[in-house]
Amino acid sequence: MVATLRDSLDQRREDMFPKLTPAQVERIERLSTRRRIAAGEVLFQPGQRRTHMHVVVSGSLEIVRPGRAGEQAVTVHGPGEFTGEVDMLTGRQSLVLARALEATELLELEREKLRSLVQTDAELSEIFMRAFILRRLGLIAQGSTDLVLVGSQHSAGTLRLREFLTRNGQPFHYVDVDGKDACFQEILDRFPVTVDDVPIVICRGQVVLKNPTNAAVADCLGMSDDVHIDKVYDVVIVGAGPAGLAAAVYAASEGLCALVLETNAPGGQAGTSSRIENYLGFPTGISGEELSGRAFTQAMKFGASLVIARKAAHLTCSRRPFEIMLSDGTAVHGRSVVIASGARYNRLPLPELDRYDGTGIYYSATHIEAQLCKGEEVIVVGGGNSAGQAAVYLSSTVKHVHIMVRGDGLAASMSRYLIRRIEETPNITLRSRSEIVALEGAKGLERVRWRDGDGKVSSLDVCHVFLMTGALPNSAWLKGCVAVDDRGFVKTGLDLTGDDLASWNRPRAPFILETSVPGVFAVGDVRSGSVKRVAAGVGEGSAAVSMIHKALAET
Repeated sequence: MVATLRDSLDQRREDMFPKLTPAQVERIERLSTRRRIAAGEVLFQPGQRRTHMHVVVSGSLEIVRPGRAGEQAVTVHGPGEFTGEVDMLTGRQSLVLARALEATELLELEREKLRSLVQTDAELSEIFMRAFILRRLGLIAQGSTDLVLVGSQHSAGTLRLREFLTRNGQPFHYVDVDGKDACFQEILDRFPVTVDDVPIVICRGQVVLKNPTNAAVADCLGMSDDVHIDKVYDVVIVGAGPAGLAAAVYAASEGLCALVLETNAPGGQAGTSSRIENYLGFPTGISGEELSGRAFTQAMKFGASLVIARKAAHLTCSRRPFEIMLSDGTAVHGRSVVIASGARYNRLPLPELDRYDGTGIYYSATHIEAQLCKGEEVIVVGGGNSAGQAAVYLSSTVKHVHIMVRGDGLAASMSRYLIRRIEETPNITLRSRSEIVALEGAKGLERVRWRDGDGKVSSLDVCHVFLMTGALPNSAWLKGCVAVDDRGFVKTGLDLTGDDLASWNRPRAPFILETSVPGVFAVGDVRSGSVKRVAAGVGEGSAAVSMIHKALAET
């Protein structure tokens, strides 16, 4: 996959490093400061946050990236060319170093002025956004980085961190202790770590984190905007799946001060989809990771703030502004709240399930999992579109895919195009009226016992099972605040009954996406009665913003 990405980017080098016209440079200069720097002077370096963008007027800048083997050249910017990639908008730590090769004159554009420019100048916005996105993809494809993850395929924490870094677009070098990677001995000699400490993250080539949480890694890499505990946001959006990102894009683009809280990575469940083929405007399909990455960058372009790896622990809705307590003990406040915390897959009622989480039991089918089970047999449990997409994707790299569903078939729950794809793929077998009854294995999952519709129990030597069945709402943090249905999904609009609205204090009825608390909205998979589709989530997230404006006008 990385080689294919690298080849594709080589063909788009002009888009990655375009040369601005004199007229375009002139428009940038109106918002910029002119600077002269001497040969060898460093403009910014890896680890530095909120760097400025620079346009070369005369002279040249070299862009290099640190790695375990020393500096690696990225490009040289000449007159009319500009620095920066996605971190220019997000405020994350820079991944590269910029240094003058000779006496150089340049324009320096502050981050906030850059955001203003991309919001008001359509031509420059297209040039910058395309270049920034492609440059980040290029940095990932190059593979040289001072961020190292040392792990093992037998470690659930390793899979968790690999997915976290990958889905957040963070380049890293992976060292596999099981594969006798030569780099591991070098790391043992340099840092005070052992195999027992796996997974290990070496951040910026200096800080060693042993079996860290996602939040610890995010902090070390500066992946989040600063949380201003004394600030009241116009809207706090909990969850950065399709619905939450849509709400963020529309809220920020319409001038609202928006904060997005995300537990793991932008995209939610949709972000783990290998390919979405029925989303409007993408006839050849698009991966969930790519779609969510674009949406995330779009939200940052308009000025939304994003906090990664911070979970909403509790919502206090009895006073204004609303208060959301986070998992780290801090709290944020908003004049309105959008609940977009999504849903998670059901877990099998098996006592040994936890033992194999991440070492044989998976809840997503990304490139990482596909490589773990390459050439082997796998089981996909579930009859929805996510299960179908996973099965089709995995079939190209594994020996055989067994789809297990408890029902009679797939027609009631899966899109027809996916059913046809499954039927026409020779190494996919559908096992209807079947369910897993036992998991077995010593170090990791080795064997699965399953029961068919006739009650017969069979055994299958399988080390990889993908669970993608049903959905449970991520709504525990809302306890005692908003009305939910008997499954825990948040009730909104016409679904709210008289009992639900006992404390309603507005002369109007709740808006269609509004909960039992005025000013608190629910969108996407967490909402009761929602259509579990990416397009539906995007529609609800964007529609909620118009209702937020009306609710804010009442306060």
